[in-house]
Amino acid sequence: MMFFCRFKSNNFTVVRIGNIDLGIKPVILAPMEDVTDSAFRLICKEFGADLMYTEFISSEGLIRDAFKSTRKLDFEEKERPLGIQIFGHQLDSMISAARVSASYNPNLIDINYGCPVKKVVSKGAGAAFLQDIPRMMAMTKAVIDAVDLPVTVKTRIGWDEKSVNIVEVALRMQDVGAKAIAIHGRTRSQQYTGEANWDAIGMVKQHPDMEIPVFGNGDITTAERAVEMFDKYGVDGIMIGRGAMGNPWIFSQIKALLQGQTYSLPNIKERIEIAKKHFENSEKIKGTDLTVREMRKHYGNYFKGIPYFKPYKIRLLTAPEKTLVYEILDEIGENLSTEILDGL
Repeated sequence: MMFFCRFKSNNFTVVRIGNIDLGIKPVILAPMEDVTDSAFRLICKEFGADLMYTEFISSEGLIRDAFKSTRKLDFEEKERPLGIQIFGHQLDSMISAARVSASYNPNLIDINYGCPVKKVVSKGAGAAFLQDIPRMMAMTKAVIDAVDLPVTVKTRIGWDEKSVNIVEVALRMQDVGAKAIAIHGRTRSQQYTGEANWDAIGMVKQHPDMEIPVFGNGDITTAERAVEMFDKYGVDGIMIGRGAMGNPWIFSQIKALLQGQTYSLPNIKERIEIAKKHFENSEKIKGTDLTVREMRKHYGNYFKGIPYFKPYKIRLLTAPEKTLVYEILDEIGENLSTEILDGL
């Protein structure tokens, strides 16, 4: 099923999830595995993210007290409002994981019903729930009943193009007590290919019975695109995932446009400064050695589209210690243009 409708709404109001006030037209950092750890969230908060989520956390890992899962629960007070996102396929495990997560006192609990990755879906978790809506609702209701925090959900528009059922899913989520829904405008079968179907997201927001906040997600890579989606579909908030990777400036850029202001693109020195700050945030949490390894996946994003960056990228990906990483970053600042890079 395909949608070709267009909507326009200027009746924006303050967005609330339970007692959490997100203001008007909030811009939200989506949960992303191996990306949205506390180190990166602190950067995004600095640039104006209104709500952020942890990386998605395995319910089975939490109840086993697995270090990889439990360390994702940690956050700083300055990151608030913050949601802990959990995923899993077993009802009892999800209930227990929700309670463990709630004990860390986040602002809300989020359930992942959108992850399309095979190793998650094959176990009946993530987007697999889109094939069994009654099971999805039972899981959501059980988690809601298990904690005293607001519970939200993130999902996709359907399993495939033949089963785009997001309007039904959203309304039923509202009925069982979910306090907000974030919708990625792709089906599970699309994975991350093709274009996000914002018409389907708009159908949810414009449904006369829809009362909880609707956040749109997918293909938001520029501030102009975010403002366009607010204007066309009237969504309550914009959620940004891959568009924020190496580009935390997108939050402040969107805020500027929403306020009728202009913005400047970050120059080389600003990119280096934030890459170093990201490194230092991570170092405080994970130590130097692990940070050296984990930061390698971020450099390409921080300098995406920069001419002549490739030789430096190769060196950054193999640099074994912090001192050498910083020397390379300083070389980039000395040797590449520091002028604002229009068009990136």
